[in-house]
Amino acid sequence: MKSTGIVRKVDELGRIVLPIELRRTLDIAEKDSLEIYMDGPSIVLKKYQPACIFCDDAKDVIVFHGKNICPKCIRALQDAMDKE
Repeated sequence: MKSTGIVRKVDELGRIVLPIELRRTLDIAEKDSLEIYMDGPSIVLKKYQPACIFCDDAKDVIVFHGKNICPKCIRALQDAMDKE
């Protein structure tokens, strides 16, 4: 893990501020969602990018009944249905 040398305090509501330099570097805009992971004693923040439930591709994902599916897997499902 690479240290940035940046230290921030947690406020009374448990919030921290991500410095603008980090947000620009990681392409994190206002209102973007972040995923929170634990890695042993460490907390890892990752920009949330919805991915396909079947192949984990994050490109052009469509939400269907609350599930993320990419166009490639939709075509594969259609082909499978056509064969039945």
